[in-house]
Amino acid sequence: MSITASGRCLCGAVTLELSLGNAKVGACHCNLCRTWGGGPLLALESVEAMTLHGEKHVTTYASSEWAERGFCGRCGTHLFYRLTSGEHIAVPVGLIDDGRAWCFEAEIFIDEKPAFYDFANATHQMTGAEVFAAFARQE
Repeated sequence: MSITASGRCLCGAVTLELSLGNAKVGACHCNLCRTWGGGPLLALESVEAMTLHGEKHVTTYASSEWAERGFCGRCGTHLFYRLTSGEHIAVPVGLIDDGRAWCFEAEIFIDEKPAFYDFANATHQMTGAEVFAAFARQE
């Protein structure tokens, strides 16, 4: 069952249409995500397809050898994190404007999470090493 969702950046220059495999949200606590957004990235992890409108306003930044982050060049809204191989796209859940009852399920890079915050939800938690090992098994 595929879920469709849509959203937009703050200024409306970029809109997204998504096809999702489920309504699950994950949190990334890695240093890069926390630096990028000032806190953990809460993202939709089951993006099967993403269509961007207003692509001329999308700027990407290669944040590592294997991934890039996209944002609106006009207002700065974070739009996506994706592996350059195209295997994985994560979209910040806050961009989606349909009010769906999302399910907060997983946290990654839990070993990089600072001690000053915790989520109350019971989630599946993985360290950075566990995340890299899981992706290596998928290749």
